[in-house]
Amino acid sequence: MTTAQFDCQYCTASLLGKKYVLKNDNPYCVSCYDRIFSNYCKECKEPIKSDSKDLCYKGRNWHEACFNCAKCNHSLVEKPFAAKDERLLCSECYSNECSSKCFHCKKTIMPGSRKMEFKGNYWHETCFVCEHCRQPIGTKPLISKESGNYCVPCFEKEFAHYCSFCKKVITSGGITFRDQPWHRECFLCSGCRKELCEEEFMSRDDYPFCLDCYNHLYAKKCAACTKPITGLRGAKFICFQDRQWHSECFNCGKCSVSLVGEGFLTQNKEIFCHKCGSGLDTDI
Repeated sequence: MTTAQFDCQYCTASLLGKKYVLKNDNPYCVSCYDRIFSNYCKECKEPIKSDSKDLCYKGRNWHEACFNCAKCNHSLVEKPFAAKDERLLCSECYSNECSSKCFHCKKTIMPGSRKMEFKGNYWHETCFVCEHCRQPIGTKPLISKESGNYCVPCFEKEFAHYCSFCKKVITSGGITFRDQPWHRECFLCSGCRKELCEEEFMSRDDYPFCLDCYNHLYAKKCAACTKPITGLRGAKFICFQDRQWHSECFNCGKCSVSLVGEGFLTQNKEIFCHKCGSGLDTDI
């Protein structure tokens, strides 16, 4: 480049003996360079001139003096930092604001530390312990109660009930029959072995039966309709000598009027109201 050619690329002013900046191999006087090419600081909105250090992060620029934590205002130059919602935060502020808090000790779980998650809460690994033996649970099976989390051996020792059928621990759910605990899947009809947890059932000699099995094996039959008499849901029935009737079936054998609470006469296997039974060879 000759002396005659050594001029500012933009304003053509001579650069001899003056400071200048090369941009794409072209010289610019400082004033033109700052006006044309300077980035604007994200923080103070002022241009970052050629005599200042320009710090860039994800397409944004800062003066060195403006490159600070958005919360504590400490410089982030040559220090670790993180971005949250367009803000730059130092490691400590980011941890305090954004990191999970331990459900047990309420302290911040620092980035890089191992944390345990259970039911939407977080623990330090050393805080996630069995409520009884105080040993870390880690990734081992656990059982949760209102009083805390327990490893399986401690839960079985402290709280567990044992199924009356299979004798194994009931860890959750279950039902009670005759004051004894049962797994839901173990509570079966003593006749057909059908699960009874969602079914109506009857008991006989301390054994549960589904309605079909109970009716088949033990239920009395109505003398009128011959269907089983179960007494479920408060159903009423009538007994006379060695016979039984549903209350709705206890009717006069001739006129069908209900005989519940009324006097009646019998002839062989039939029952009659006094009006219909008059003149018949009946028994009282």
